[in-house]
Amino acid sequence: EVLIMNSKAKKGALTGMLCALAFATVVAIRIPVVLFLKYEAKDIIIAMGGFIFGPLTAFIISIIVSFMEMITISTEGYVGFFMNVISTCSFVCTASYIYKKKHSIYGAIVGLVVGVILATGSMLLFNYIVMPWYKNMPREAVAKMLIPTFLPFNLAKHSINAGIILLIYKPIVIGLRKANLLVK
Repeated sequence: EVLIMNSKAKKGALTGMLCALAFATVVAIRIPVVLFLKYEAKDIIIAMGGFIFGPLTAFIISIIVSFMEMITISTEGYVGFFMNVISTCSFVCTASYIYKKKHSIYGAIVGLVVGVILATGSMLLFNYIVMPWYKNMPREAVAKMLIPTFLPFNLAKHSINAGIILLIYKPIVIGLRKANLLVK
């Protein structure tokens, strides 16, 4: 007798797998770029969850993975957790919300572009607000770093992730459907 999981169990299992995969990705791919900023590819996996199941799932995966990162490999503590959640959620929740409303390649592209812009902008804002007290830096010094450092880093990081998502999302979803892990 073959057991067929119901859709809630499949969603839970896939969400758990995406959490584990996103965390493994951040452990394996943390490329130092400038200052304390590191390129991480976890948003690619988290966006997959958001595109498949919606922005709430992307939010949940983001919280879980950022928490796991905080208690294991991060040196930035709760501030790093907070900044990770803001960065990831502004990108993946925005992209998956728009994709959910306009479920097409056009919706995916628009969602990812808006996500890149929102994540980049939110990181400029939150670095401006948080860094002076967290890193004990004068606000003027942080302000001088926004355009030459934080803007290009975040724009590049989120754009790279968006491009990879566009390349791999459809083949992965097709594979999950063929494996009978996704209904749709």
